[in-house]
Amino acid sequence: MKKLDTPDDLSARKQIIARHFASAGDYDQHASIQQQVCQHLIANIAQTKQSSVLEVGAGTGQMTRLLAEHIQSEHWVINELCSEQAATLQSILPTADIIIGDAETIGLEANHSLIVSANAVQWFDNPLSFVTQSARRLQVGGQLVFSTFTPNNFLQIKTLTGQGLYYPDIDEWQSALVDTGFENIALSTQRFDLPFTTPYAILKHMKLTGVSTNQTQVKADNTQTFMWTKSRLQQFESDYWQHFSVQDEEGQPCVNLTYEVLTVSAFKP
Repeated sequence: MKKLDTPDDLSARKQIIARHFASAGDYDQHASIQQQVCQHLIANIAQTKQSSVLEVGAGTGQMTRLLAEHIQSEHWVINELCSEQAATLQSILPTADIIIGDAETIGLEANHSLIVSANAVQWFDNPLSFVTQSARRLQVGGQLVFSTFTPNNFLQIKTLTGQGLYYPDIDEWQSALVDTGFENIALSTQRFDLPFTTPYAILKHMKLTGVSTNQTQVKADNTQTFMWTKSRLQQFESDYWQHFSVQDEEGQPCVNLTYEVLTVSAFKP
């Protein structure tokens, strides 16, 4: 395992993100959408035999496990922000180079035949920079496959609190890929509306999957602090029921949380 960043090397914002995910010990039990997205990404990988694979932002290893099962590679580089995940990732791919650090700022080798990232690049300070970084790290003919989220992701939370990550839209991603020289570009979106019994259950779900509204990125260069108070929480629950209540399959009242996933595949000519 290589540690290219110590916690003190990370920006204040990245330290907060790392802490949130480090404390999300039950992530895999609650990240069902993320698991479906990983399955979709695997299906989009053109070749099962690779010379060198780089995974960016591996997290708990949801995508890493699928890569280990479905892809053969002579060389593996697995990157993750949280050092707490290193042992798990190494156990999934014992021959891999596990590199702990901020993928946005560290060197992650070059000449990869495949770069994969599942549900991670939205945490970048500049998500679109992942495209240019990947172009530099791919060999000619290499494939970039990744997923992120659209501006509609968690739209209910954003509407009621004004808090949320900055998500580039599909046109911005398309332009970044074209401008960087990628070819055979394919972008697709999937929307998932997850039902919950209460708005509070939604907040709990978000915390268990490493997402917190206490510290969120509104703009790429502007981090705002949002603190819950008893009155704010009561107002949030009331407003959520008023604006976003639906009925479940059994006709019982519930509230939805929207995930909207963007999947990208492109090749370096």
